[in-house]
Amino acid sequence: MNFCRHLLLAAVFALLLAVCASAASRGAGSFDPSRVVQLSWRPRAFLHKGFLSDAECDHLIALAKDKLEKSMVADNESGKSVQSEVRTSSGMFLERKQDEVVTRIEERISAWTFLPPENGESIQILHYQNGEKYEPHYDYFHDKKNQALGGHRIATVLMYLSNVEKGGETIFPNAEGKLLQPKDNTWSDCARNGYAGPMALFAW
Repeated sequence: MNFCRHLLLAAVFALLLAVCASAASRGAGSFDPSRVVQLSWRPRAFLHKGFLSDAECDHLIALAKDKLEKSMVADNESGKSVQSEVRTSSGMFLERKQDEVVTRIEERISAWTFLPPENGESIQILHYQNGEKYEPHYDYFHDKKNQALGGHRIATVLMYLSNVEKGGETIFPNAEGKLLQPKDNTWSDCARNGYAGPMALFAW
């Protein structure tokens, strides 16, 4: 996946590999399946329009506003967090069940993915200034350290917290149908290099 140039706030909820239980049976929050669109099957990527309310977006932005730091990546050998030119955003992590709003969002993610909330990492808030990026990468760990902490990520949910006139797309460079997606001059240069998705994405 590739995050393109432009002002962008995104929340990332990466779900970890573990024994899964039905979210519905656990009384998790609900979501509207009529608002879900399949973008790609290889890789599996789905779009949920209006996954967060404006108030929820504003709340997440407020929680992160004064706590953003330079984004890091996991070193492939040691697993330590290091700075890299492939990722130039800033970000921070919320605590699990930090407040009622965060808990409600975590439960809604659980209902959509059919994975229990305890399988997920803490929600990460990311801020992309104009020109910042995260280059194409696989959203799983190569090192043994992070694999031992929670297992491989098997799914990722991206929630967009702000609207932009151009840019900010998440790109799936190897997705089937990327050449069939209609694009005009409102799409960024980055978005032209793969299947581009906005709003709330669920991919695995």
